[in-house]
Amino acid sequence: MSDTGRPEVTAYVALGANLGDAARTLRDALQALGCAHGIRLVQASSLYRTAPMDSSGPDYVNAVTEVATTLTAPALLRTLQAIENAAGRERPYRNAPRTLDLDLLLYGSARIESHELTVPHPRMWGRAFVLVPLHAIAPGLVTGQRLSAVADQEIKRL
Repeated sequence: MSDTGRPEVTAYVALGANLGDAARTLRDALQALGCAHGIRLVQASSLYRTAPMDSSGPDYVNAVTEVATTLTAPALLRTLQAIENAAGRERPYRNAPRTLDLDLLLYGSARIESHELTVPHPRMWGRAFVLVPLHAIAPGLVTGQRLSAVADQEIKRL
């Protein structure tokens, strides 16, 4: 229980970047998450390099982090977007190369479908750049079958 009286919820966030110093951007984003009000950084995966998927530009650097939060899912999403914006994130078109992308993957056991947020993230189960780092920090959340389904997607631990 937090000082706000709200219980902490375990959430998982995917991080990705392919513009500028992507690895540095992800490390800075992790630090920003850990300093954000209502968020406690629990653990983070290693960084991974992957080719763009449904996107263009240089290779991506990706990671997944586990956080404990007293924020609601929409408030957590707004915090993630504020961190993206602070890193210079622009959205000129769908799947454009990006300085930083933070996706809320899971928020406790919640299933959310609203105009602003869908949890679990609707495309997470088909992406090695999400499943491999998620499995590294929370192996019970990703089955071997799910990992096998994305085994053809190249991913390299940095």
